[in-house]
Amino acid sequence: MSDPGAVLADLRAESEELDALVAGLPAERWAAPTPAEGWTITHQIAHLAWTDRQALLSATDPEGFARAAQEALATPLTFVDEAAEAGARTPPAQLLDEWRDGRGQLLRALAERPTGERLPWYGPPMSVASMATARLMETWAHGQDVADALGVTRAPTARLRHIARIGVRTRDFAYVTHQLTPPAEEFRVELRAPDGSVWEYGPAEAAQRVTGEALEFCLLVTQRAHRRDLPSLRAEGADAERWLGIAQAFAGPPGKGRAPSGKGTGKGTTA
Repeated sequence: MSDPGAVLADLRAESEELDALVAGLPAERWAAPTPAEGWTITHQIAHLAWTDRQALLSATDPEGFARAAQEALATPLTFVDEAAEAGARTPPAQLLDEWRDGRGQLLRALAERPTGERLPWYGPPMSVASMATARLMETWAHGQDVADALGVTRAPTARLRHIARIGVRTRDFAYVTHQLTPPAEEFRVELRAPDGSVWEYGPAEAAQRVTGEALEFCLLVTQRAHRRDLPSLRAEGADAERWLGIAQAFAGPPGKGRAPSGKGTGKGTTA
């Protein structure tokens, strides 16, 4: 089990890094389109602010969250976009203040919850550490959209280990969401971390293997880059190859992903 304190510290740092990207932007730059179709920078921050508020509700008022989730899930394919669109109508300065306030409250609320407590969510309930990890993954992924919109290349950090772990753990979910039967055997995954070390998952003797840069793996499982733009990722075995074509670390139906950029790298891609 992940240490909630360590994950929460990394979530705070990830949020602050994205905050620094948008805090100094003039209001008109918030309207810049991002790689997510129909979403501007404002939509990206509005989505994070809304999701943080939902996570806060889950941590502080489970019954209230259950009512809100039931209402949202009545329109499962549109409620996320609708919430982002509503939030995007907020002036940027106000939206930034609301995101800061909401994520601050969420960090405090999660730090106060018992480590083993299960928090309700739109899918299965999650532990405190898993909720914090999911928020970090979303913050990083939507932060990538913002960085791409601004033409900024972010330096990868050790915080990617949380996203890589989710990417590995959601292997079977990716198969199921594509109406495929997950393989019975575990895969071996070896990812080169930003500091040059290797993050290892699964049995060393596994026949199905995935290797490559941790950054590229995280871009793949969050669908922020097309497989063709991630040259370090290698699959050994037909099942591993198929997984890299459907990998998805986030909840919900399969995303459309990104089109190939034609540049041969997912780092800083705007495709």
